[in-house]
Amino acid sequence: MADQHLFWITSRAAGILALLLSTAAVTAGLLIGGRLVRRRGPDLRAAHEALALAALAAIAVHAAALLFDSFLSATLLDVTVPFVSSYNRLFTTLGILCGWAAALLGLSYYWRGRIGVARWRRLHRFTALVWLLSIVHAIGEGTDAGQPWFLLGIGALVVPALGLLALRMTEPKGVTT
Repeated sequence: MADQHLFWITSRAAGILALLLSTAAVTAGLLIGGRLVRRRGPDLRAAHEALALAALAAIAVHAAALLFDSFLSATLLDVTVPFVSSYNRLFTTLGILCGWAAALLGLSYYWRGRIGVARWRRLHRFTALVWLLSIVHAIGEGTDAGQPWFLLGIGALVVPALGLLALRMTEPKGVTT
């Protein structure tokens, strides 16, 4: 019955989309700041920004749709405040924390003039940690987490991004931006 599960399906789809978009945004960000594309490749900044904003929109839809799911019966506090929801508390809280952190870290780009570019860059590096924890949220709580299609589909994007992250973390100091 699609009409009974419309909001659950919407939240599920938006969560998967958020993970895919955030993975693409992180990948673009790692390419921008790493040695692979430096001065040789396309300017990925516009794509990185668009993907990050689209991921934030998908996260918002993911949480908002849960408010209308008749099975979960979530409140606004359940989907916005850590440790409030009794549903799968650890992974729900992790998802909420990651959602807020992604919003703060992603939107901090627009405040970098006020906080200083160097400070913003140090802060923005935490985006990779939030992304990794978001993957843990998806695997720990996601309805589709154990499904081969989900694991293969997510893995197809996540594994290359993890490789770029490992490469970025091994770059000598002063090479990264």
